[in-house]
Amino acid sequence: MRVALIGIGQAGGKVVEALVAYDRRTGGGFVADALAVNTARADLLGLSGIPRAKQILIGTSRVKGHGVGGDNDLGAEITNEDVNEVLALVDTVPVHEVDAFLVVAGLGGGTGSGGAPVLARALRRLYDEPVYGLGILPAADEGGIYTLNAARSFRTFVDEVDNLLVFDNDAWRRADESVGQGFAAINEDLARRLGVLFSAGEPVDADAVAESVVDSSEILNTLGSGGVSTIGYAASALEDAGRTRGRGLGLFGRRRAAAPDEGEAVNRITSLVRRATLGRLTLPCEIDSAERGLVVVSGPPDRLSRKGIERARRWLEEATGTMEVRGGDYPLPDSNFVAAVVLLSGVYDVPRIKELQRVAIETRRNVDDRDARSEVALGDLLRSVDDDTGDELEPLF
Repeated sequence: MRVALIGIGQAGGKVVEALVAYDRRTGGGFVADALAVNTARADLLGLSGIPRAKQILIGTSRVKGHGVGGDNDLGAEITNEDVNEVLALVDTVPVHEVDAFLVVAGLGGGTGSGGAPVLARALRRLYDEPVYGLGILPAADEGGIYTLNAARSFRTFVDEVDNLLVFDNDAWRRADESVGQGFAAINEDLARRLGVLFSAGEPVDADAVAESVVDSSEILNTLGSGGVSTIGYAASALEDAGRTRGRGLGLFGRRRAAAPDEGEAVNRITSLVRRATLGRLTLPCEIDSAERGLVVVSGPPDRLSRKGIERARRWLEEATGTMEVRGGDYPLPDSNFVAAVVLLSGVYDVPRIKELQRVAIETRRNVDDRDARSEVALGDLLRSVDDDTGDELEPLF
């Protein structure tokens, strides 16, 4: 599946850069083009994997390239004012090669959380291709204002895209990592999951023919439920990868490799799909709330069992309670791993989102109360100055 990536804001640009790096490293071929949009010049300068010609600085007349300071109302205003400039950059994308757009943004900051829904709305108005969002939720310890931004942006972003893939930083950052290390590891994990998913159906090797092809139409149909989606991933190293295990000698004295055991392949695939589904999802949720599902299993062709994939697909149908579960494989001849990606689309029972909304409402009330108290306190302060001087001071202007 060929995707045009548009990262808006600092986090969005970093994730797009990680996806581009993964695509180049693996030869997946799923990135049709990659763009970066920001209000902060320094954030764009920090992107080495996206060419300067594919970057655009917006809002220069208002914020002079210094960003919006976490103000997502300002981020939305600036993006709306300069959206035609961004669309002019999108015109350089080879849309005839694109199956979908993916607008990527961190939902806690200002530029991404404010601008991503605006840009998604403009893209849907102009193009027939579906426009998906990838929203990164801030960790709980990042502060109340980021939670408030995320809650507001989440509600708007969901309405403006054909489907919103969500990644929850709170479920992924480890306490023993620095901020930089943590986000780098998170971006790599996210790129791996999306990379395997979007690479499915793209040709890798002429001799690597899938047992059960997953093509872009199946990904598009799965995401066609709309709403919110989450992705699971699990992988298993092949200890005997690259070794010969046969007993006899073949031509030219080489040892023939024994055919992999079918039962072992089936068990490995079903186990991986269970782990991917019940382990760490990009957005933790109750899996039986999913409307649609998709299973993609990747690895060496001789380790990809049609029976195993079908059994795993049936298990996911039972676990989620939906009959709309698609499945297939993505052969990678040189891989030393078998990996499974599970896409759950249209999930609605998501405790994290409910908590996000609760904290955001509380934060909004606290901000309003603080503003009201500050206004009263300022009035008291000015009155005390008048009392001390004995008369009311005349204003300067």
